[in-house]
Amino acid sequence: MNLFDTLKPKTRKDELEESALRFHQQHPQVWVLFVKFTREMASRGFRNYSAYAIFERIRWETDEADVDGKSTFKVNNNHRPYYARWYMQSFPEHEGFFRIRELTSEERLASDLPELTPKDFPYLNGQKGG
Repeated sequence: MNLFDTLKPKTRKDELEESALRFHQQHPQVWVLFVKFTREMASRGFRNYSAYAIFERIRWETDEADVDGKSTFKVNNNHRPYYARWYMQSFPEHEGFFRIRELTSEERLASDLPELTPKDFPYLNGQKGG
């Protein structure tokens, strides 16, 4: 890191990536499943696939209900692009397996807002999310 890097303002991309890294450190099993399910799809002959679909399978495989019947484990959709990029960086033989887009968040300044959770959104029956 040089002096100019410390003077650059933090971007929304920086925030999102930091959040994904924190999640990754707290939930390493998600990475294990991401790699496992991605390799399964590659071994089935897919030359590219959807990180969205991989995340949905992770949800399917890991979700359990609490005593109120609500999900006990949340996987943030904002993390998908980072997992896809990390996978292709970790396994260069699979470069291009996930089609990735330019991160437009690189152009926006950091929001410094807390991450939203399901509790932040009202539902039709008047209950908060969970």
